[in-house]
Amino acid sequence: MSETTRNFFEALERHGHERLLKKTNGTIRFDLERDHEVDHWFVEIRSGVVRVSQQNRAADTVIRSDDAFFDRMVRGEAKPFPAWLRNDLTFKGQIRLVSLLERLFAPPPNARHPRIAARDRGRQG
Repeated sequence: MSETTRNFFEALERHGHERLLKKTNGTIRFDLERDHEVDHWFVEIRSGVVRVSQQNRAADTVIRSDDAFFDRMVRGEAKPFPAWLRNDLTFKGQIRLVSLLERLFAPPPNARHPRIAARDRGRQG
């Protein structure tokens, strides 16, 4: 598995409580394909507390992708819903958990918070 993927899941585990997911309860299993093998990452979210393991067990939502594309999502270069529409990833289960994923991934490269962008525009004028 890639270092990018490992770092992403290890950071989720270290962080423990994710404020953006405080009203969320559910499990997601990521099946990441590489070289004719599949790496499994199991993410359990209970009231914002996130636990991560590499178990291959039943989950509320199962997301399948190749590891190179998943790395792009981790870096903010791709988003889950457009990827699903292009069939770059597939999922089974609760779509609400897929939509919550966007909160966990990095913003797109060169993205800025709207307040910072507005402040910078005000300085230019």
